[in-house]
Amino acid sequence: MNDTGLAAQNRLSAIYSQGALYEAVYRGRGKDYATDAAAVAAVIRERCPDAVSLLDAACGTGAHLRHLVKEFTDVEGLDLAPSMLAEARARLPGVRFHRADMAHFRLDRTFSAVTCMFSSIGYLPTTTALESAVACFARHLDPGGVLVVEPWCFPERFTPHQVMSDLATVDGTTIARVSHATLIREGRACRIEAHYLVAAGGTDVRHFTDVHDLSLFHRQEYEAAFTRAGCTVEYLPSPDGRGVGLFAGIRTVG
Repeated sequence: MNDTGLAAQNRLSAIYSQGALYEAVYRGRGKDYATDAAAVAAVIRERCPDAVSLLDAACGTGAHLRHLVKEFTDVEGLDLAPSMLAEARARLPGVRFHRADMAHFRLDRTFSAVTCMFSSIGYLPTTTALESAVACFARHLDPGGVLVVEPWCFPERFTPHQVMSDLATVDGTTIARVSHATLIREGRACRIEAHYLVAAGGTDVRHFTDVHDLSLFHRQEYEAAFTRAGCTVEYLPSPDGRGVGLFAGIRTVG
């Protein structure tokens, strides 16, 4: 891992060192990984009907790969957080996982498709890092392979000072989460500060704070990164108008 990768590891939010808790939080919030994975698989099949292999960058606990492995015969995952990878490996023991920074990795192969889901791309701090990551994804594509990236919120759609809350009980553990979002870096990023209360039978209530800094890249900046990486690019809005949509591109031959 290079110095940039180590710096990125040091910036990991607290929740990413607690893979099991992260999994419980999003199960409680009703995150529909199966529907997301089916939509991504359809996007890939439309552009590359014969796709057989897939790399999921920033794969987290493998919740998308759990479903994508049913669509593609050869899948691998990549993430920076050891705790998240531990959950992914336990969930998918037959799948190969790599610990690496999505903006700086080099594997010994290419794939029919590369995905980066759940707005993980937003953790990249600059457009230079964005371009580095997309170029890295493209280098790991077969000629004619498909790249799918789920962006973070565009600047014009971000709501400053938004407060959100969740309460869920999963496998006997109750989790309360309250978050507050503000603009930082002169409006080029947002900071989400989340407070968690976690309680299970027979244990004390635990509190911790989790801070996420996410870049607010413009649509044109995503598109420029795809183009510079030698990929076509198309923005696919969310069908219900509430999600962030997807960027999809094909690595041009040559």
